Amino acid sequence: MTALAPSRTEPDLSFLLDHTGHVLRTRMAAALAEIGLTARMHCVLVHALQEERTQIQLAEIGDMDKTTMVVTIDALEKAGLAERRPSSADRRARIVAVTDKGAQVAKRSQEIVDEVHRAAIESLPKEEAEVLVRALNHLATGHLATPAEAPQAVRRARQRG
Repeated sequence: MTALAPSRTEPDLSFLLDHTGHVLRTRMAAALAEIGLTARMHCVLVHALQEERTQIQLAEIGDMDKTTMVVTIDALEKAGLAERRPSSADRRARIVAVTDKGAQVAKRSQEIVDEVHRAAIESLPKEEAEVLVRALNHLATGHLATPAEAPQAVRRARQRG
């Protein structure tokens, strides 16, 4: 059977990106869990602190569906880290406001996220790390910036947490 398998002519970029992304997400989830956050909670806190944003805007930034966003904000409210408030620009819209406690937790969670990223980058020789980051940025803003139209929706890798 193996004699019939097609030979690979290019590196399996999909595997390399999926595998390393998955492992990075699991390490991130474990590190953030130590302070009682998920990656989604961190994402909402940090982006809600940057400027007044609605739940819909935060869901788009975090690539979350409506249900996931509601559950995430519910958890942040229950922990006393954020609250829903009317928008100052549009009273019909609800924004996510970060509490003082939430701002402190966001500062710590950003330190954790930065450390997880730093550890991954520092596992490479400096020159390779610089090339990797530059290449990934180039792909993310160039050739792989926009998903292709597909006849069937392509599922993103599931993220735990």
